[in-house]
Amino acid sequence: MFVIITYDITDDRRLNKVRKILKKYLYWSQLSTFEGEISEGKLSQCMAEVNDVINISEDSIYVYEVKNPKNLKKKILGIEKSYMDNFL
Repeated sequence: MFVIITYDITDDRRLNKVRKILKKYLYWSQLSTFEGEISEGKLSQCMAEVNDVINISEDSIYVYEVKNPKNLKKKILGIEKSYMDNFL
């Protein structure tokens, strides 16, 4: 399935840990957004790791699951950001 994960983490230390976890599973598309193809099992594993890091009374993680990515149309206004360029 295709997922889009957005997050709002209040503490920089937790933020960096969450970002590091998400990078293992998905593509970093914007500052607080990851997206990509992932199996349900890997998504569950990823979310368990994230859950161990976040403070549920201060932080939030939104997961949008797209069962059929053919129904998803992405439009970008302005420049397309790619944080993968930082790793090449």
